[in-house]
Amino acid sequence: MDEQVPGRRARLRAQTTAEIKAIALKLMADGGADAISLRAIAREMGMSGSAIYSYFETRDALITTLINDVYTSLMDQVEAARDACRPDDAANRILAWGQAIREWALANPQGFRLIYGDPVAGYQAPEGGPAPEAAKRACLGLTGLVAATWPHSQSLQAGGDHQWSDFAPTLVATVRDAFPDLPPAALALALRVWGRMHGLIALETYGHLGPQTHEPAKLYRAEMIDLIRSLGLEQPK
Repeated sequence: MDEQVPGRRARLRAQTTAEIKAIALKLMADGGADAISLRAIAREMGMSGSAIYSYFETRDALITTLINDVYTSLMDQVEAARDACRPDDAANRILAWGQAIREWALANPQGFRLIYGDPVAGYQAPEGGPAPEAAKRACLGLTGLVAATWPHSQSLQAGGDHQWSDFAPTLVATVRDAFPDLPPAALALALRVWGRMHGLIALETYGHLGPQTHEPAKLYRAEMIDLIRSLGLEQPK
């Protein structure tokens, strides 16, 4: 009996924690990230205001957990999509990565807004950021896609006399540790690829693209094909 009690308590705590996070995302979907409030969540769950603080000491702690969960979920999906393609198939790996981000964002619009939308008012992220491992996976994943194209794309990149000093020191350290042979121009290209992958997704997620086209998926694929060609690769089959 004694062995079962901690297990039951752990399960109940995990269930309550999951419910708190689900309600927080619902509040965000209804009123934006600023609507996330521990007291509002407690009221909806029928908990006392003090009880919820035994799960999350502050609103910032809850938001940090949400960001980490959401970002990790995103990275799990895009890495799985990328890795379903052959390691030497750079074009299809880029296409798979981009399309996986879009599919995830459409299924999780409030999550996309939480990690890529406006900062949450008053939120103070912990040192190192709210989701350091997921952010590192995203950085290295995108840079890895560019690294695979660099033999083809470096001669096609016009303009921009990029230096390592152009970028945040932590970003530079992460990239140079993983890809010591890449020049700063490759990191600049990775950021530009990121921008092109996310641009149409942001417009669609925030409701700006829908009134303009009935085929947002077709438009996004065309953008990804153009991106792939701009990197000196053949169009994916």
